[in-house]
Amino acid sequence: MSTRAPSDASADRGGPAVTTTASAPAAASDNGTAARIGAWVVVLGTAVTLVGLSWDIQWHNEVGPDTFFTLPHLFLYSGSAISGFASLAMVLIATSAQRAGRPVPRMGGTPIRVFGSNLTAPLGYMVAGAGAALFLLYGLLDLEWHSIYGFDAVLNTPSHVALFLSITLTMIGSIIVFAAHRDHRWGRIGIVVAIPILITFAPIPTNALNNLALPADPTILGIVLFGPMLLILGAALLARAGAAVAIACSLGAMQAILWWFSPWAAETYASAIGLPLRDGLTGRPPQLPAIMPMFLIVAAVVVEGLFRPARTRGYDAKKIVLVAGVATGVIVGVSFPLQMNLTHAMSHLAFADVLTVTLLGIPLGLLAGFLGGRFTTMLQALAPTTEDHR
Repeated sequence: MSTRAPSDASADRGGPAVTTTASAPAAASDNGTAARIGAWVVVLGTAVTLVGLSWDIQWHNEVGPDTFFTLPHLFLYSGSAISGFASLAMVLIATSAQRAGRPVPRMGGTPIRVFGSNLTAPLGYMVAGAGAALFLLYGLLDLEWHSIYGFDAVLNTPSHVALFLSITLTMIGSIIVFAAHRDHRWGRIGIVVAIPILITFAPIPTNALNNLALPADPTILGIVLFGPMLLILGAALLARAGAAVAIACSLGAMQAILWWFSPWAAETYASAIGLPLRDGLTGRPPQLPAIMPMFLIVAAVVVEGLFRPARTRGYDAKKIVLVAGVATGVIVGVSFPLQMNLTHAMSHLAFADVLTVTLLGIPLGLLAGFLGGRFTTMLQALAPTTEDHR
């Protein structure tokens, strides 16, 4: 099975390569099983973190404020620890090979010498590990915050925003890791898993902007920007028919799991420790899965249609990602208010609000397409692609 490699024309234009198929010179060994295990353990950690966050938000909604030491928080910290230790192990494997004079295994992206050249860190694992380390460091800040102020029930405290940015960094690292192995089937599957995790989480840090006078809720703006950007990035990076639809379906599966799990976990945990649920919870959907864009599959179909000419006729990929960005931005901008009205019994967004979000989808989508194309080009440079017979 052949894989996609940048064409000369796409490289000259600085756009993502989605037009040609070619084999590239063989790179260093990817260290086989170790590369697979390291990549999947890192993404497992991000998934555990996402489950913990959804559970924690549901806990706040159904039970009330919490303290630092709760089971959902344990999931949050365990997820970062899993990703962090896996990243450290892969860095040590790469460093060991370098010090022994062997070729550094091609795993997790371009190897970078850090800490005075004492360590050789593959780029993806360096990013994921740095995010995990910062998460644990900012966890101490969160513990101090709770010690001073006690309970909290909001997402935009300084310690929470710092934690969210750290988690985002680890999730970005997981995408980099799999992107470096996109010439293998397991690497492509990993991209289809890792990108929806970040699509779900990326809007959360925008809660830091809640105190600003923005034309729309910052979380909604984050959904309209990051959903299309990451969808386009994944489709362009995989450069295969059906890639965008696969990413959207993966997101839908995660949404269905979290929709069931979050209320069940919060209610079961509350019952186990003898805490009552709040009154008046009927008709309230689980908050985190409810903000995952349900209609991204529509945008994915549009992206597939727009990318097809780039793959088959050699159209300018740099322009196509911009058109795809605007189209997906408008689709998410129109559909997300509809989603809110469908899932929230008390939500009745005014026409002016829907129009505002839709219009903002144009510039945000344009930015999403531009950034998606640029990030694709960066990820394509992590490692040469090779013929895949796996």
